[in-house]
Amino acid sequence: MTDSDPGAALARLLAIMARLRAPDGCPWDQVQDFASIAPYTVEEAYEVADAIARGPDFPQLLDELGDLLLQVVYHAQMAQEAGHFGFAQVAEAIAAKMIRRHPHVFGEAAARDAGMQERAWEAQKAAERAARAEAGTLAGVPVGLPALTRALKIARRAARVGFDWPDAPAVLDKLEEEAAELRAELPGMDRARQADELGDLFFVMVNLARKLELDPEACLAGANAKFERRFNQMEARLAARGQAPADAGLAAMEAEWQAVKAAEAAAGG
Repeated sequence: MTDSDPGAALARLLAIMARLRAPDGCPWDQVQDFASIAPYTVEEAYEVADAIARGPDFPQLLDELGDLLLQVVYHAQMAQEAGHFGFAQVAEAIAAKMIRRHPHVFGEAAARDAGMQERAWEAQKAAERAARAEAGTLAGVPVGLPALTRALKIARRAARVGFDWPDAPAVLDKLEEEAAELRAELPGMDRARQADELGDLFFVMVNLARKLELDPEACLAGANAKFERRFNQMEARLAARGQAPADAGLAAMEAEWQAVKAAEAAAGG
């Protein structure tokens, strides 16, 4: 299936959004602002990622992409009402940026190597940050990003200028050092110190994922899914014996947990 007239479809969506925000529109939509809508924008982006992870589930992906597009239209409508910019300016700005960042496609440059293009992309982004008076290697990393994603972006920026561990084993050594520092804070019950050391531990783990060329978000998502799968199976095994987890006790739960792991190993999981 292909789009028959994307321009007409987008114009219809823009008109619907304007109608919802009009004085005689939807009371809920009328009172929203950038801050109140921003959490929905983030949520819709995650729902797009979830639809992709599940297959991808194309009917669901179509629906979620529509929800995400609505968020862009929503913000653009509010900006237009405030006299700042409209949807057309948003589209024109990103089109210009893509052309600017791909001189090997739209210009005379002949850099087709992926590594060369990545370096050119970063150089262009650095120039754009400089034009916005964002000084420093770490300037411009959005503070609104999820902490795990922002940690990875910060670490990559630092690594590009040479502030980095030489290899993954060196990061593991640092991980052990940070774990020891956290352990040393446990008896004191100083919550601020514990939070500080735990944060350091998380940051080093993100760097370990980067050194291993793994996505830390995907790694954690996989761990979440594995824990959920095993916990559900453990719970089902207990239920077959007429027990609930809270009543079975830790020893019984651990025994069933190990049984689930053994069954997965035997099945090659």
